Amino acid sequence: MTIAVDFDGTIVEHRYPEIGEEIPFAIDTLKMLIKDRHKLILWTVRTGKLLDEAVEWCRQRGVEFYATNKDYPEEKRENNPHYSRKLNTIDYFIDDRNIGGLPDWGTIYRMVSHKRTWYDLINEELRNASLTPHEDTKKKKPWWKL
Repeated sequence: MTIAVDFDGTIVEHRYPEIGEEIPFAIDTLKMLIKDRHKLILWTVRTGKLLDEAVEWCRQRGVEFYATNKDYPEEKRENNPHYSRKLNTIDYFIDDRNIGGLPDWGTIYRMVSHKRTWYDLINEELRNASLTPHEDTKKKKPWWKL
């Protein structure tokens, strides 16, 4: 799969234009996704020097992106007559601005590796939870029928 990943607020805490602290397990999860042969695209508002710093920050931690802010590494305005800042070849976006926010990176990995949606995971959790009422909440016979 091809997965676009935001930087600020997703891989690192929001400190733009500085680089914040890593969000727990972000780098480890990205490495696992790369190992699983997914193509990761860094998709961020950062450009120029700030983008270079973010890419280098990730590279120093062992995360090499397939592309940054484009669909494929060779993409340029000159060689793509339909060039757009909107990505066209993405299976997933991982971004802290998702409705509902950013799930933890373990959940993100489960979603990608098992091809599950957030909705699927919530329903699985509900099915796995004990659906039988607890003893104290079971409907009891009225005292006059005892």
